[in-house]
Amino acid sequence: MVKVTFTVDDGTARTLRATAERLQKSQSLVVREAVAEYAARADRLTEAERRRMLAAIDEMAARPPTRPQAEVVREIRDIRRARRHGGRRHPAE
Repeated sequence: MVKVTFTVDDGTARTLRATAERLQKSQSLVVREAVAEYAARADRLTEAERRRMLAAIDEMAARPPTRPQAEVVREIRDIRRARRHGGRRHPAE
């Protein structure tokens, strides 16, 4: 473990002490658990980001197709075939 020093306001210190006492855990453990929980949530999208991304997907889905379906299916088939045969690492046959 690494020992570190932080400065917190009086309210945070009171909350930390009260939480540690109520949970019957050390203050250090409460801080470690809080940091781990915060880090896990930090990688998630905020509600605003999630809504913005969903709106962009809805907008894209509402657009009319730019190519015929058969052309798209053919391109996907060709890409899959190329991947099964080594992609661009091998010369074209």
